[in-house]
Amino acid sequence: MTDVSTVSARRQGAVGRLTVNRPEALNALDLPMIRAMLTALDEWESDPAVTAVVLDGAGDRAFCAGGDIGVVHSSAVGDPAVALTLWREEYRLDARLARYPKPVVALMDGITMGGGIGIGAHAAVRVVTERSVLAMPEVAIGLAPDVGGALLLARAPGELGPHLALTAGRVGPGDAVHCGLADHRVPAGRLAALVDDLAAGAAPEPAVAKYAEDPGPAPLAAARCWIDHAYGGARTVEDVLYRLDAIDEPGPREAVAAITAAAPTALKVTLRAVRQARAMSTIEECLRQDFRLCSRFLAHPDLAEGIRAAILDKDRAPRWRPGALAEVDDDSVEAFFAPLADELDLPEPDHLLHP
Repeated sequence: MTDVSTVSARRQGAVGRLTVNRPEALNALDLPMIRAMLTALDEWESDPAVTAVVLDGAGDRAFCAGGDIGVVHSSAVGDPAVALTLWREEYRLDARLARYPKPVVALMDGITMGGGIGIGAHAAVRVVTERSVLAMPEVAIGLAPDVGGALLLARAPGELGPHLALTAGRVGPGDAVHCGLADHRVPAGRLAALVDDLAAGAAPEPAVAKYAEDPGPAPLAAARCWIDHAYGGARTVEDVLYRLDAIDEPGPREAVAAITAAAPTALKVTLRAVRQARAMSTIEECLRQDFRLCSRFLAHPDLAEGIRAAILDKDRAPRWRPGALAEVDDDSVEAFFAPLADELDLPEPDHLLHP
């Protein structure tokens, strides 16, 4: 159905199957993949034989590890238009999946980070497995969570969202369900049977419930006391660190280490972004904010440096500019959120256009 080898779009009974098929790159998304997925979704929307869409990733390591970070780095040091085009199309895909008129069942088996959260965690039915690892790790490379991730994190219980955003924390299936990033845990070995049931015409929710098991432990739920204390009401990232430093326990100490290793500018922008997302009611509103932030980070030295240190050279020694939280003033943070001359254009949901 598609001539893009890195996306497999085909019919299986009553469902449209979308498989991101780039396992050697942990199914990272590039522009041709994004456009192929949009094309398939457009075709299936008007096909009465397709009653649902199943979205998964090739291989057994990753659902989708994110967007193509190499493209973003090349754009940051070269032509910004390349990354901006990628993000425009990617955010359009995220919104399309979130608003799709037929149920989208996302099988987030394995590594699911960044752009993988964007295509999977806004779906109607979100499935994780015992192999799933979810994260929005952008602050570690000098960026803020995008793909509507701030909206998901803002809706997590208590202060778990800001905690995950500032620490670039990774969660397993139990915490993914607890934080609202997923709905059900299904054993990886039963996914094929689940898809067969869906292809035979079974309704998604009952079909998933048939195979779902207890999601397992949720360590973050047990850590809510100190997390809510540290982040709740804290005005700045420095306030968060001060409160964490005062708690002599392994969890808070690990959080301090993770936060202090991240880019200072990205940390301050991220805290504000997640808190602003708490007042948002639509994914489109969040994606417009994301596009503003990513556009500004693309011109900031930390993004290229963060990708260099984490992905390219892998020396894990980024030289952030500025290098300290105290050097990131309120005006510089405010500038990230200012309107763009060329804003992200997304259609408003029908229920907002026709109350």
